[in-house]
Amino acid sequence: VVWFANLAENFNVSIPHIQITAVKCRETKFGPAFVIETSPYAGSYVLGFRADPPDRVPDIFREINSMWKLYSNSPVLGVTYELEQAPSTLDQTTIQRVVDGLDVVEEVATDAFVAYYADEGQKNSDRKPVFDATLGLAVEKPRGDATLAQLWSIPV
Repeated sequence: VVWFANLAENFNVSIPHIQITAVKCRETKFGPAFVIETSPYAGSYVLGFRADPPDRVPDIFREINSMWKLYSNSPVLGVTYELEQAPSTLDQTTIQRVVDGLDVVEEVATDAFVAYYADEGQKNSDRKPVFDATLGLAVEKPRGDATLAQLWSIPV
């Protein structure tokens, strides 16, 4: 609903149909007027409108009331769309798992170097040095089952 007042250009009103809660026709001290009530989300306004000549008020009321009732029965809340086909069910969209002939390796070669650095919780702790005769050096004692030979060998 858009209302434009010829005599008061600063009194122009635009009310979307979705914000209207009631449309009525009442007798006021200024003569017959139609009244539009808005929802609490739109400010709970009660707006009265007078028309010249006064005998046009019932016609305006009937037209606005019929448009509002028509909109209320079938509101337009956004973009309209039509389904071209019904959505498929879960059974129709589920794809059966196919084993593609890969060989599963049961035994995985352990990489002592990776295990050595992946040991969580002990990265910042120092261990006692031990002498390794093959290197001729004192080194940190390897973690767990790892040996220096395993740490130096790089699997390819």
